Parts: sequence; C-alpha cells; structure tokens
Amino acid sequence: MQRLNQRYKQLLDETNLDFTRYIYQEINWDNRLILLKGPKGVGKTTMLLQHIKRTFEDTSKAFYASVDTSWFTTHTLVDLAEYLVSHGVTHLYLDEVHKYSGWDRQIKEIYDAFPKLHIVITGSSMLQLSSTEADLSRRCRVYMMQGMSFREYLEFEHVAQLPAVPFNEILTNHQTIAAHLTNQLPVQKYFEQYLEHGYYPFYKEEGDGFSARLEEEVDWIINVEIPAVEKVSYELVYKTKVLLGILAELNPFTLNVSDLATKLGASRDSIYKMLDLLQKAGLIRRLYQKSTGMKRLQKPEKILFDNTNLMYALSPNSDMGTLRETFMSNMLCSHKLAMPAKGDLLIDNTYIFEVGGKSKGFGQIADIQKSYVIADGIDVGFGNKIPLWLFGFLY
Repeated sequence: MQRLNQRYKQLLDETNLDFTRYIYQEINWDNRLILLKGPKGVGKTTMLLQHIKRTFEDTSKAFYASVDTSWFTTHTLVDLAEYLVSHGVTHLYLDEVHKYSGWDRQIKEIYDAFPKLHIVITGSSMLQLSSTEADLSRRCRVYMMQGMSFREYLEFEHVAQLPAVPFNEILTNHQTIAAHLTNQLPVQKYFEQYLEHGYYPFYKEEGDGFSARLEEEVDWIINVEIPAVEKVSYELVYKTKVLLGILAELNPFTLNVSDLATKLGASRDSIYKMLDLLQKAGLIRRLYQKSTGMKRLQKPEKILFDNTNLMYALSPNSDMGTLRETFMSNMLCSHKLAMPAKGDLLIDNTYIFEVGGKSKGFGQIADIQKSYVIADGIDVGFGNKIPLWLFGFLY
C-alpha cells in the first residue's frame, strides 16, 4: 500500500495544469460512478491527476492507482477501497480497469458497499458495460475521450487558445470564422504538423521517436488490450496484427473478404471479427454505404485508419486524398458517417462532403442539396467551399 501511495504522490507532483483536454468541462464530476473510455495515449491518466490537483485542497481525501501495478496481483479492488474508506478517502480514481479480470463485479461491490465513495475509472475504448453481469449501466456515467483536435494542438503548443466551433456554425459562417482565425496565426503551417503528430499528447515527450512509440502503442493494444477486454484466441490476435499490416500497405482499403480470408487463412466471420476489434480499439474506422443499422457482418465500403498520426506511423505511403478523408472522419466521429453514392462522406444522413485539395470543385456533387467541398490548402473558403483545417475546431 505504501508503494501505491508513493506512486500516487509522485505522479501528482509531476502533473502540469497548463493544458486540459476538451472533455474535462463536459464531465459531471459529481456523479458517484464515472467511466472514462478512450484509446491508449490520449491523456486519460493525466486528466484524472489534473482533476485531483485542481479539486482537492487536501489530496489525501482522493486516491489514484493504476490497476496494472503488481500490488493488484495479491490484492483486490475491494481490498483497496476498504482500506481507503477506513482512512478517510472519499474519491477513488482507478486507471486501466480493463486489465483487471472481473473489474465490473468488483466496482459494483465497491459502489454498493460504500455509498459515500465517489469512483472514477478509466479503460480501453473497447470496454463495454455489462448490464447482465454487474448491472453497472444504470449506475455509471460513461464518457468517450478522443485524441487532440487541431484546436487543442494549437493550445498545447502555446500558439493560441481559441474556442471550439460547433458543426452547424462552420457550415453557415465558415468564411467569417476562418478569416478571423487566419488573421491571428499561420494555420497551414501548424495544420501540417498536427496531421503528422498532433493527435496523441505524448508526441511532445518523444520528439523524433514519436512514430516508433506509436507503433509500440499499437502493438500493446493488439497484444494486451484486445485480449484483456475480448475473449479471443492467440491465433486471432496474431492474425489481427497481420490484418492491420495489410490495411497499412493498401490504405485506403476497399474490402475483399474472400481475398483476405485466403491471405490470412481465416473464415469470413473471423475477418469481420478482426475488423470489429480494430475499430473498437481505436485503430481503424469502417465506412458503410448506409449509416443506420451498422452490423459487424455488413461489408464496409472503405476502411481508413482512425487518425492521421496512425497513418503517418503505419502507412507513410498513403496518398493525400486518404489523409484528408481520415482527418475528416476522425473529427466527425461523434456524427453518423457513411459512404454516399456521390461524394466522399455522408454526414448524419443529411450533408454530402466532397474532400480534396485547393482546386477541388463541385463537379461530382453538382445539384445535390446540402453538399459542400472541403478543401485542403486554403485559408478561407467561400460559399459551400470550406477549408479542411477548420473542422479541427469542432472540439
């Protein structure tokens, strides 16, 4: 227990409050049970420690621990909670709970046994609340945390501290907004940097080693996080890693299930299962012809990496068109996305986006209502032509 407490105090001392992720203000920290999900490396741990440092004048009232430490090989989560409550702790912050077998039943036991204890847990983006096993869904408030937006990257780099711009405001007032922002800073310079390394906050500590570190994180997700959350065989995990390599070579990837099944020596159902795992893990994004009724056994029209940083690290030979579509799909991930008959993206079954370079015109989406050209390489748009970088201000 002393080791856990020493580690907690050390991490708290090292935590910087200069920059806080977008989702911090959206969380109702008064809820008794909170689950913060998100891909590895987006800053969940840092935000927990920042919250403790900001909120508690007496930090002994709170306690942080990562459940992947050796202490939990001989102790349970309930053991920890019992000890802490008996020593006056009122708020418990548990990191990486997906690595603890049976975490959901233990959290439910803690929740029921200590009604005055507030609990915040973090886990893989793959983590699902099981209403059948532990009945946490009625008790827990779940938040999903993405990597940094372009707007956050500018703040993280101490370039500018600017407000987020809602989706509808970008569509209706983009020219005024973009003109105002580009008068303050050279957006194209920083946008190019962001696409390569700005999504994961740990790029700052890695420097030139960022891509190598990101590849290591991907290996960790496939080899450790996926088996920790899903009951899958070693063989499936291995083939999932091989599949990701195939996707990297051919990104963007138009799915040919029969061809993949032959290459991997896997069944069609296994192929769909692997794709499902990769998307849940925050590594790829599947785009379907229709945005409703998305099912695992439905064939996606296109497969992209989840974000542009992954593209640069795993698929450096991908073309600019794929890079732009990846950025847009990533920034719009809270919306319903689909592949339209014409254009590149169908947003919320309403808006058609054609994504391209500065010279991209409306030829492919002419006469389609609520259609827009999203153009890279321009500072300010006009009419229904909107600069690509501006969608990096959505959050």
